[in-house]
Amino acid sequence: MLYRILADTTAVVHFAFVAYVVVGGFIAWRWPRTIYLHVAAFTWGFSTILFGIDCPLTFLENWARHRAGDQGLPPSGFIAHYITGVIYPESALGLIRLLVAVSVVISWIGYGVLRSRGSSSTHISSRMAH
Repeated sequence: MLYRILADTTAVVHFAFVAYVVVGGFIAWRWPRTIYLHVAAFTWGFSTILFGIDCPLTFLENWARHRAGDQGLPPSGFIAHYITGVIYPESALGLIRLLVAVSVVISWIGYGVLRSRGSSSTHISSRMAH
């Protein structure tokens, strides 16, 4: 029972991570310090796709599922099992990856614009105080 809970919890954390990779840059608009965490998450997430790096969350989920007596994820991994073909058709995978990349780039551009506006307004208000 404990291994089943660990496997399911790992899957939930994995979904949250994937969602954060997609929208974390927009979250940084509100909480600017999180941009570093988002850059790291995006770099890791994209590296698993580009270089075929195995994700430790997939490993942990598989390990827990096997200990619970369940079948592990297929060799294609977490995204292929839970997302591709479930949320969007497999034929749209390239388009989805492109949209995710565009979304991240837009979020980072927006972050930069907001930070530059914030620093210039802070600079102006500090000048006015003198």
